[in-house]
Amino acid sequence: MVQALPTIFAPQRRLAARRRMLALQQAPDAARFIQEDMVEDVLERLAFLRHEVSRALVLGDRNGELAAALEARGAHVVRADPAPGAGEQAMDEEVPYPVDVLGGSFDLIASLGLLDTVNDLPGALIHMRHALAPGGLAIVSFMGAGSLPRLRQVMLAADAERPAPRLHPMVDVRAGAQLMQRAGFADPVADCRSLSVAYRSLERMVGDLRAQGLGNVLASPGAPLGKAALARAREAFAASADKDGRMVEQFEIVTLSGRRG
Repeated sequence: MVQALPTIFAPQRRLAARRRMLALQQAPDAARFIQEDMVEDVLERLAFLRHEVSRALVLGDRNGELAAALEARGAHVVRADPAPGAGEQAMDEEVPYPVDVLGGSFDLIASLGLLDTVNDLPGALIHMRHALAPGGLAIVSFMGAGSLPRLRQVMLAADAERPAPRLHPMVDVRAGAQLMQRAGFADPVADCRSLSVAYRSLERMVGDLRAQGLGNVLASPGAPLGKAALARAREAFAASADKDGRMVEQFEIVTLSGRRG
Protein backbone atom coordinates (compact mmCIF):
# COMPACT_ATOMS: atom_id res chain seq x y z
CA MET A 1 0.00 0.00 0.00
CA VAL A 2 1.29 3.45 -0.95
CA GLN A 3 1.34 5.72 2.07
CA ALA A 4 -0.18 9.16 1.55
CA LEU A 5 2.21 12.06 1.87
CA PRO A 6 1.66 14.45 4.78
CA THR A 7 0.31 17.82 3.74
CA ILE A 8 2.66 20.27 5.39
CA PHE A 9 2.33 23.11 2.90
CA ALA A 10 -0.78 24.55 1.26
CA PRO A 11 -0.29 24.88 -2.52
CA GLN A 12 -2.73 27.78 -2.76
CA ARG A 13 -1.03 29.67 0.05
CA ARG A 14 2.29 29.04 -1.67
CA LEU A 15 0.99 30.45 -4.95
CA ALA A 16 -0.50 33.45 -3.18
CA ALA A 17 2.81 34.17 -1.44
CA ARG A 18 4.69 34.04 -4.74
CA ARG A 19 2.16 36.27 -6.49
CA ARG A 20 2.45 38.79 -3.66
CA MET A 21 6.24 38.55 -3.98
CA LEU A 22 6.07 39.31 -7.71
CA ALA A 23 3.97 42.39 -6.98
CA LEU A 24 6.26 43.58 -4.18
CA GLN A 25 9.34 43.10 -6.35
CA GLN A 26 8.12 45.91 -8.58
CA ALA A 27 9.25 48.39 -5.93
CA PRO A 28 12.79 49.66 -6.70
CA ASP A 29 13.92 49.18 -3.10
CA ALA A 30 12.43 45.68 -2.63
CA ALA A 31 14.66 43.20 -0.78
CA ARG A 32 16.41 40.87 -3.23
CA PHE A 33 19.47 39.70 -1.35
CA ILE A 34 18.45 36.02 -1.13
CA GLN A 35 17.85 35.65 -4.86
CA GLU A 36 20.92 37.70 -5.75
CA ASP A 37 23.09 35.43 -3.60
CA MET A 38 21.59 32.30 -5.18
CA VAL A 39 22.13 33.57 -8.72
CA GLU A 40 25.74 34.52 -8.00
CA ASP A 41 26.36 31.13 -6.42
CA VAL A 42 24.95 29.19 -9.39
CA LEU A 43 27.16 31.12 -11.82
CA GLU A 44 30.23 30.55 -9.64
CA ARG A 45 29.53 26.81 -9.47
CA LEU A 46 29.14 26.57 -13.23
CA ALA A 47 32.45 28.37 -13.72
CA PHE A 48 34.23 26.18 -11.18
CA LEU A 49 32.85 22.95 -12.65
CA ARG A 50 33.41 24.19 -16.20
CA HIS A 51 29.97 22.89 -17.04
CA GLU A 52 29.00 24.08 -20.49
CA VAL A 53 25.32 24.99 -20.73
CA SER A 54 23.55 24.89 -24.07
CA ARG A 55 20.01 24.29 -22.83
CA ALA A 56 18.83 25.29 -19.35
CA LEU A 57 15.65 25.24 -17.31
CA VAL A 58 15.58 27.91 -14.61
CA LEU A 59 12.91 27.70 -11.90
CA GLY A 60 12.06 30.55 -9.55
CA ASP A 61 14.22 33.16 -11.30
CA ARG A 62 11.69 35.86 -10.55
CA ASN A 63 13.68 38.79 -11.96
CA GLY A 64 15.24 36.85 -14.82
CA GLU A 65 18.80 37.55 -13.64
CA LEU A 66 20.10 34.00 -13.93
CA ALA A 67 18.38 33.45 -17.27
CA ALA A 68 19.93 36.64 -18.66
CA ALA A 69 23.41 35.62 -17.49
CA LEU A 70 23.07 32.17 -19.07
CA GLU A 71 21.71 33.59 -22.32
CA ALA A 72 24.67 35.97 -22.45
CA ARG A 73 26.85 32.85 -22.47
CA GLY A 74 24.98 31.43 -25.45
CA ALA A 75 22.54 29.11 -23.69
CA HIS A 76 18.92 28.63 -24.63
CA VAL A 77 16.95 29.17 -21.43
CA VAL A 78 13.42 28.18 -20.45
CA ARG A 79 12.05 29.96 -17.37
CA ALA A 80 9.29 28.43 -15.23
CA ASP A 81 7.62 29.09 -11.89
CA PRO A 82 4.64 27.80 -9.86
CA ALA A 83 3.18 31.32 -10.17
CA PRO A 84 4.52 32.35 -13.58
CA GLY A 85 5.21 35.94 -14.46
CA ALA A 86 6.07 37.43 -17.82
CA GLY A 87 8.16 35.11 -19.96
CA GLU A 88 7.71 32.09 -17.68
CA GLN A 89 6.02 28.72 -18.08
CA ALA A 90 3.72 27.36 -15.38
CA MET A 91 5.40 24.60 -13.37
CA ASP A 92 4.29 22.16 -10.69
CA GLU A 93 7.47 20.64 -9.27
CA GLU A 94 5.65 17.67 -7.74
CA VAL A 95 4.54 16.14 -11.06
CA PRO A 96 6.67 14.96 -14.02
CA TYR A 97 8.03 17.87 -16.03
CA PRO A 98 6.02 18.50 -19.22
CA VAL A 99 8.93 17.99 -21.61
CA ASP A 100 6.61 18.32 -24.60
CA VAL A 101 5.81 21.86 -23.45
CA LEU A 102 9.29 22.75 -22.22
CA GLY A 103 10.95 21.36 -25.31
CA GLY A 104 12.88 18.33 -24.15
CA SER A 105 15.64 17.56 -21.67
CA PHE A 106 18.21 19.98 -20.26
CA ASP A 107 21.91 20.00 -19.47
CA LEU A 108 21.22 22.37 -16.55
CA ILE A 109 18.26 22.77 -14.23
CA ALA A 110 18.57 25.46 -11.56
CA SER A 111 15.90 25.89 -8.88
CA LEU A 112 16.01 29.06 -6.78
CA GLY A 113 14.16 29.22 -3.47
CA LEU A 114 11.34 26.82 -4.32
CA LEU A 115 11.76 23.25 -3.16
CA ASP A 116 11.70 23.92 0.59
CA THR A 117 7.92 24.42 0.40
CA VAL A 118 6.82 21.33 -1.57
CA ASN A 119 5.14 18.42 0.21
CA ASP A 120 7.03 15.76 -1.76
CA LEU A 121 10.62 16.94 -1.92
CA PRO A 122 12.09 13.51 -2.83
CA GLY A 123 9.56 13.20 -5.65
CA ALA A 124 10.31 16.72 -6.88
CA LEU A 125 14.01 15.91 -7.06
CA ILE A 126 13.30 12.69 -8.97
CA HIS A 127 11.19 14.59 -11.52
CA MET A 128 14.05 17.07 -11.90
CA ARG A 129 16.58 14.29 -12.53
CA HIS A 130 14.35 12.73 -15.17
CA ALA A 131 14.17 16.08 -17.01
CA LEU A 132 17.96 16.26 -17.30
CA ALA A 133 19.89 14.97 -20.27
CA PRO A 134 22.57 12.35 -19.46
CA GLY A 135 25.39 14.17 -17.69
CA GLY A 136 23.11 17.12 -17.01
CA LEU A 137 23.54 19.10 -13.81
CA ALA A 138 20.92 20.13 -11.24
CA ILE A 139 21.56 22.97 -8.77
CA VAL A 140 18.88 23.48 -6.13
CA SER A 141 19.02 26.32 -3.57
CA PHE A 142 16.58 27.13 -0.78
CA MET A 143 16.35 28.40 2.78
CA GLY A 144 17.84 25.90 5.22
CA ALA A 145 17.35 24.78 8.79
CA GLY A 146 19.63 27.39 10.38
CA SER A 147 17.54 30.30 9.10
CA LEU A 148 15.77 32.95 11.16
CA PRO A 149 16.76 31.87 14.70
CA ARG A 150 16.04 35.32 16.14
CA LEU A 151 12.62 35.52 14.53
CA ARG A 152 11.76 32.12 15.94
CA GLN A 153 12.59 33.39 19.43
CA VAL A 154 10.52 36.53 18.85
CA MET A 155 7.51 34.49 17.74
CA LEU A 156 7.78 32.17 20.74
CA ALA A 157 7.79 35.21 23.02
CA ALA A 158 4.80 36.66 21.18
CA ASP A 159 2.73 33.48 21.53
CA ALA A 160 3.70 33.07 25.20
CA GLU A 161 2.12 29.90 26.66
CA ARG A 162 0.43 28.89 23.40
CA PRO A 163 3.07 28.67 20.65
CA ALA A 164 1.67 28.49 17.13
CA PRO A 165 3.20 27.20 13.88
CA ARG A 166 4.57 30.36 12.27
CA LEU A 167 7.80 29.23 10.57
CA HIS A 168 7.82 26.05 8.55
CA PRO A 169 10.22 23.14 9.05
CA MET A 170 13.40 23.41 7.01
CA VAL A 171 15.90 20.98 5.49
CA ASP A 172 19.45 20.79 6.84
CA VAL A 173 22.59 19.90 4.88
CA ARG A 174 22.76 16.29 6.06
CA ALA A 175 19.16 15.60 5.10
CA GLY A 176 19.72 17.35 1.77
CA ALA A 177 22.61 15.05 0.88
CA GLN A 178 20.50 12.01 1.73
CA LEU A 179 17.65 13.32 -0.42
CA MET A 180 19.94 13.71 -3.44
CA GLN A 181 21.17 10.13 -3.03
CA ARG A 182 17.60 8.89 -2.61
CA ALA A 183 16.57 10.70 -5.82
CA GLY A 184 19.30 8.83 -7.74
CA PHE A 185 21.66 11.72 -8.55
CA ALA A 186 25.27 10.96 -9.37
CA ASP A 187 28.01 12.95 -7.62
CA PRO A 188 25.60 14.50 -5.09
CA VAL A 189 26.85 17.48 -3.11
CA ALA A 190 25.12 19.40 -0.31
CA ASP A 191 26.48 22.51 1.37
CA CYS A 192 25.25 25.66 3.05
CA ARG A 193 26.25 29.25 3.67
CA SER A 194 24.84 32.03 5.86
CA LEU A 195 23.89 35.62 5.22
CA SER A 196 23.70 38.08 8.12
CA VAL A 197 21.24 40.96 7.83
CA ALA A 198 20.69 43.71 10.42
CA TYR A 199 17.21 45.06 11.13
CA ARG A 200 16.01 47.99 13.21
CA SER A 201 12.37 46.92 13.33
CA LEU A 202 10.29 43.76 13.28
CA GLU A 203 8.11 45.27 10.56
CA ARG A 204 11.08 45.76 8.23
CA MET A 205 12.15 42.15 8.70
CA VAL A 206 8.66 40.84 7.97
CA GLY A 207 8.49 43.12 4.92
CA ASP A 208 11.75 41.70 3.57
CA LEU A 209 10.50 38.15 4.08
CA ARG A 210 7.26 38.82 2.20
CA ALA A 211 9.07 40.63 -0.62
CA GLN A 212 11.21 37.53 -1.13
CA GLY A 213 8.39 34.98 -0.94
CA LEU A 214 9.44 33.70 2.49
CA GLY A 215 6.12 34.02 4.30
CA ASN A 216 4.20 31.29 6.09
CA VAL A 217 2.66 28.83 3.61
CA LEU A 218 1.85 26.06 6.07
CA ALA A 219 -1.36 24.12 5.53
CA SER A 220 -2.28 24.71 9.18
CA PRO A 221 -0.83 28.11 10.10
CA GLY A 222 -1.31 29.78 13.43
CA ALA A 223 -3.87 32.51 13.92
CA PRO A 224 -2.68 36.07 13.17
CA LEU A 225 -0.99 37.86 16.03
CA GLY A 226 -3.38 39.92 18.13
CA LYS A 227 -2.46 43.32 19.57
CA ALA A 228 -1.07 41.91 22.80
CA ALA A 229 0.99 39.26 21.00
CA LEU A 230 2.32 41.82 18.54
CA ALA A 231 3.37 44.03 21.43
CA ARG A 232 5.23 41.09 22.99
CA ALA A 233 6.92 40.41 19.65
CA ARG A 234 8.13 44.00 19.41
CA GLU A 235 9.40 43.87 22.98
CA ALA A 236 11.29 40.64 22.27
CA PHE A 237 12.78 42.16 19.13
CA ALA A 238 13.95 45.23 21.03
CA ALA A 239 15.39 43.07 23.83
CA SER A 240 17.53 41.11 21.36
CA ALA A 241 18.83 44.22 19.55
CA ASP A 242 22.39 45.48 19.99
CA LYS A 243 23.38 48.84 21.46
CA ASP A 244 22.66 50.50 18.10
CA GLY A 245 19.11 49.14 18.06
CA ARG A 246 19.78 46.52 15.39
CA MET A 247 18.93 42.84 15.50
CA VAL A 248 21.14 40.68 13.29
CA GLU A 249 19.27 37.81 11.67
CA GLN A 250 20.74 34.78 9.91
CA PHE A 251 19.59 33.37 6.58
CA GLU A 252 21.05 29.95 5.82
CA ILE A 253 20.99 28.88 2.18
CA VAL A 254 21.26 25.17 1.45
CA THR A 255 22.41 24.17 -2.02
CA LEU A 256 22.09 20.68 -3.46
CA SER A 257 23.74 19.64 -6.69
CA GLY A 258 24.07 16.44 -8.67
CA ARG A 259 24.17 14.97 -12.15
CA ARG A 260 22.07 12.57 -14.11
CA GLY A 261 24.21 9.52 -14.75
